[in-house]
Amino acid sequence: MTKKTANDNKTFKKGDYIVYPAHGVGRVTGVEKETVAGFDIEVYVVSFEQDKMTLRVPTAKAIASGMRPLANDKILADALKTLRGKARVKRTMWSRRAQEYEAKINSGDLISIAEVVRDLHRHEDQPEPSYSERQLYESALDRMVREVAAVEKVDREQALEILSSSLQKKAA
Repeated sequence: MTKKTANDNKTFKKGDYIVYPAHGVGRVTGVEKETVAGFDIEVYVVSFEQDKMTLRVPTAKAIASGMRPLANDKILADALKTLRGKARVKRTMWSRRAQEYEAKINSGDLISIAEVVRDLHRHEDQPEPSYSERQLYESALDRMVREVAAVEKVDREQALEILSSSLQKKAA
C-alpha cells in the first residue's frame, strides 16, 4: 500500500504564475518536501521577484489561503470594463473606506482591485488626493499592473498603458 501525501493532485506546477492575495503575482519555482514540527509536508516555493521575497505555501493549504492561477481573458476583460465604469465613492468616513479598499486589494480578486483603482483614480482637473488615498491607489494599481503584465505577457509599461487607456475611456 502506497502512502498518499496530503495533496497528490497538485494544482500548480513549477514555472506557473500565480496570484497570492497578500503579495500579488508570483511564480512557482518548485515543489519541495519539508519537515515542520515532525510532520513531512509538501510546499510550493513561490518567488515574488518585485519584492525579492520567497514564500513557502503548503500544497494542501494553497487554495484555502487564496492562492489562485492568473486571471483568464474573460476576468481580465471584466476588470478592464470595471475601470471604465463610474467611480462609486461611499459617503462613509475615510478610515472605513480605507479599510474596505485595503480588504479588496488583499483579497487578490482582480475585479475588486479594479474597483479600488477606478474609485481612487483622479483626473488632472480633480483635487490632489491625500497621502493615504494615493498609497492605496498605487498599491491597487501596482497589483493590477503585475497581473495584467503576466496575463498579457507584456512588460510593466505596456500593462500600465493598457490600464491607463481603460481609465481614460472612463473620462470620455
